[in-house]
Amino acid sequence: MTAPCDSLSLSGGLPAEHRERRSPRAGAREWTGLALLALPTLLLGLDLTLLHLALPALALDLRPTSAQALWIVDAYGFMIAGFLVTMGTLGDRIGRRKLLMIGAAAFGVASVMAASSTSATQLIAARAVLGVAGATLMPSTLALISNMFLQPHQRALAIGLWATMFALGMAAGPVVGGVLLAHHGWGVAFLVALPVVGLLLVAAPFLLPEYRAPQQGRLDLPSVALSLLALLPVVYGVKQIAKGGICIDAVGALFGGLVFALLFIRRQRQLSHPLIDLGLFASRAFSVALVVLLVGLVGVGGTMLLVTQYLQLVAGLSPLAAGLWMGPPALAMLVAGVTAPLLARRIRPGHVMAGALGLSVVGYLMLSQLDRTPDGIALVTASFSLVYLGLGTIAALGTDLVVGAAPPDKAGSASALSETVQELGLAVGIATLGSLTTAVYRLRMTDQFDGAMTQDLQRAVSDSLAGATSVANALPAGVLEQAQAAFIAGLNAAAATSAVSIAILAVLAAVTLRHVGVVAGDAPTARA
Repeated sequence: MTAPCDSLSLSGGLPAEHRERRSPRAGAREWTGLALLALPTLLLGLDLTLLHLALPALALDLRPTSAQALWIVDAYGFMIAGFLVTMGTLGDRIGRRKLLMIGAAAFGVASVMAASSTSATQLIAARAVLGVAGATLMPSTLALISNMFLQPHQRALAIGLWATMFALGMAAGPVVGGVLLAHHGWGVAFLVALPVVGLLLVAAPFLLPEYRAPQQGRLDLPSVALSLLALLPVVYGVKQIAKGGICIDAVGALFGGLVFALLFIRRQRQLSHPLIDLGLFASRAFSVALVVLLVGLVGVGGTMLLVTQYLQLVAGLSPLAAGLWMGPPALAMLVAGVTAPLLARRIRPGHVMAGALGLSVVGYLMLSQLDRTPDGIALVTASFSLVYLGLGTIAALGTDLVVGAAPPDKAGSASALSETVQELGLAVGIATLGSLTTAVYRLRMTDQFDGAMTQDLQRAVSDSLAGATSVANALPAGVLEQAQAAFIAGLNAAAATSAVSIAILAVLAAVTLRHVGVVAGDAPTARA
């Protein structure tokens, strides 16, 4: 029996058979345009992998504190999460292709700023600017895909291919980045964005259609301000907790962010043209897909950073070698992103996602048993490949469920929400799991100091494994090994925490998305 309400929501407001008759099939130009739209996603994958590989060299050059190191990694993610909703709605109003090109140009300029940074503070600022520029790219590309691929089964495959470009970027990034970092400074990690930006700016006017939603009204600036006031205090609170534990400032910031979030929601309900259409959340598939994307990316974001640090700071691999070992997990995500939409034509999407998340749980459990034995590198590669199988699946199917629930004129807003929760999940994962690992590390290292070390050496060792590695030549025998063991203990704790949360998420996907039917040549259908 079909449940009309959910079926209409997932199909954009029309029965599947009517949409299939009225919607033309995408042709060669649309598929070529998809390749162009994949470039920003490819760029983000490259940026993420290269930055993680460049962190040890960057730390030696700029000498950031542990808190600054976290900000360098996730300032981009927090800023892009804060501005995605605004930029998605702005693209609906001024034109999605126009915003895409403006954002690409700004991203190129900000990349040069980051590459030329001479201090940790300057690099953090450049990464924040990159986040604002990056916020214009992702919702525009995803919304344009919904305009170009009108048949639901073509759209699902197109979104799956688009999402896998992130994995392709991560797969290519370690190899390309390892070669570049072996011969150049860490700034090259940002300059690789320039060729991608240049190609996008040249080809977009010829391959991509312009779309401007009709009767959208003006951008509500108070809503923009409230959205930022809701997010930024939360960012500050999370950072304070990551740095020094729970304190009055952090709790006050989190509470303030919650208050502004409630004010933001209240204003959206009063506007005829809101920044976020809260009616989208009436679709169960839309809401659950956002939760799956958010929680799934929290585990991946934090663990990814810890694994790259393990390969270089514990296993002692060069950036190139570490990049090559991270290639198979990224390729696993690539395979999952392509095959998941095809499997969803025969198996309910919720079941496909639950099964893939179950494999991720196995991967996290394997990481929780990691130690300093010689087979540790192989264990990392195998376990993270399972983690990325789940990531590729939820990125493809979850994003399609979110975009498919929105009418065409709200595609930019829906795309922005999808990207917001993913970017926020990555950033929160880095902050929370990174701080958990740091807490375990410091607890383990508290009693390791003796009179043989100066206060400067003690501060470096107690701050982080990167700090201990930077002064390794001056440390007494055995201290660096103790620091590495303490870091692994923190990684084990982070992986075990992720395993529990992802197991719960798998059950949630299987139970709450059971009404979403297969995509058999048309839109997903909801069944009782």
